[in-house]
Amino acid sequence: TGGARGIGLGIARWLATDGWQLALGGRRPIEDVADVLDTFRQDGIEVCYCQGDVAVAADRKRTVTEVREKFGALHLLVNNAGITSPGRRDILEADEEDFDRVLGVNLKGPFFLTRDCARWMIDQHDNDPGFQGTIVNISSISGDVVSIHRGDYCLSKSATRMATQLWAVRMAPHGVNVYEVQPGIIKSDMTAGVTEKYDQLIADGLTVETRWGEPDDVGRAVAMLARGDLTYATGQVLTIDGGLLIRRL
Repeated sequence: TGGARGIGLGIARWLATDGWQLALGGRRPIEDVADVLDTFRQDGIEVCYCQGDVAVAADRKRTVTEVREKFGALHLLVNNAGITSPGRRDILEADEEDFDRVLGVNLKGPFFLTRDCARWMIDQHDNDPGFQGTIVNISSISGDVVSIHRGDYCLSKSATRMATQLWAVRMAPHGVNVYEVQPGIIKSDMTAGVTEKYDQLIADGLTVETRWGEPDDVGRAVAMLARGDLTYATGQVLTIDGGLLIRRL
């Protein structure tokens, strides 16, 4: 989900490098992502675009149906779509409508999309005991680091940790591993409005690796998980943050 730009596109590119067929989800009309789709197709990658809002049940259902009709199988789900806090208001000024929207996109939508895809993966495993599937939830260091101007976002990403563990336990008997990838400060549309702020913070030592993260950094991590290179580790968190969360004196 959210696969046609930002971190999602970085993930899709690395999956394409490994030869995956791709179903990219997003809210924008297909005309706005035509260049992205054309680039993949020119590289010989079979790709489709499923337009919809992950927070809307009918859109989720349609997405799963379109993928089933196009590819007939599902081996990997990457829950990447997300939005930040509108207006970045202090939590004393929190707005219920915004709160519901952020949690709808970042938590409720991915949870129920995972439910629908998990049912499909279980069916595949029942028909083929050798089936191996992977589910990856893209969270954020904001699930661990407090930001009082993005309370709804922080809560949604913190809850993603539990969702990952819940699905890891539920899907383990069915050949499906579930992971959380936790990005740090990544150059993307979401961080475009705070570039100067984080340029300075990074220069001042916010991260151990003194640079912005790139979508490709996250893409490499997800591709590794999708290949099955990380074994005996379902339910675990892979943090891609340049060392930001390391405690230092």
